[in-house]
Amino acid sequence: MADGPKTLLEAVEYFADEQNCIQYLATKRWPDGVAVCPTCGSTKVSFLANQKRWQCSARHPKRQFSIKVGTIMEDSPIGLDKWLPVLWLIANCRNGVSSWEIHRALGVTQKTAWFMLHRVRLAMQDAKKSGKLRGDVEVDESYIGGKARNMHKSRKLKALQDKGGGMLERSPFRESLNAAVTSALV
Repeated sequence: MADGPKTLLEAVEYFADEQNCIQYLATKRWPDGVAVCPTCGSTKVSFLANQKRWQCSARHPKRQFSIKVGTIMEDSPIGLDKWLPVLWLIANCRNGVSSWEIHRALGVTQKTAWFMLHRVRLAMQDAKKSGKLRGDVEVDESYIGGKARNMHKSRKLKALQDKGGGMLERSPFRESLNAAVTSALV
């Protein structure tokens, strides 16, 4: 595969072979083709084909390492043949993926699928921008407010007093890009 699998079926078939998985991840991790030791940073590293791991020529603890070291797959007993199709699914499904969908598609338990999803989502978070949205946030359509009868008594009284005693109903709040630009310029 030149660019990688295009469909889920191709992904499952391609990543079923562990050597394909290792080769795919190695080209993504080290695009220049030179493996780097995650412990000491040395480039004097050789591949041990029978163990499917790399070994650093420098003498230090943890001189042997697999392709999983330093990734979200580290310390996970789940094989690459399951991790890579999950990564493919998450990257290619427009509406997101549930743990039940992964459970059914790949034949893992729902608990395993949930664990994998959480690891991938954690890796996809931006450490600097995680949390609440800041600044100007544009919303296509939203409903602000609610029916007074669904509110707690103290909140209902406060809301009705603010409205002048009238009926409080929710109303659609829509703002287009033109309205946002116009208000920003004024």
